[in-house]
Amino acid sequence: MQLAMKFVVVTSLLVFSAPGFAQIPDTQYSQGISYISGGVGEEESTAILAEAKQWPLLLELSQLEGGRGVWIFGAKIKILNANNHVIFDAQADGPYILINLAAGTYSVDAVYQGAPQKRVISINPATPQKISIFWK
Repeated sequence: MQLAMKFVVVTSLLVFSAPGFAQIPDTQYSQGISYISGGVGEEESTAILAEAKQWPLLLELSQLEGGRGVWIFGAKIKILNANNHVIFDAQADGPYILINLAAGTYSVDAVYQGAPQKRVISINPATPQKISIFWK
């Protein structure tokens, strides 16, 4: 009987404490390309970074403020293919954005508070990569 009572207590703790675990933000789509954006708060950041191993591209967005690097949100991200056509266009909801790109070479155009940044990247879905974009 005591074993059954312990089981009920432990199960209840697990069920009622589950909402306390950070969940990754919902998957969104831009022109048919799936992405996840967020990372506001330590728990959500940890969840996104753990999920990043399953995505070809992780963008990390920050800026220099008061002599320190700080995470940002609201950057506008456009990705152009090798033919210079925009294939992805979204606004980052946090300092991280996971993007499910197919293999190939792309140009990442990011704008934050009117300041543009540009990166040329090569994607190999078998090798996830993290690209840091930093505004001064």
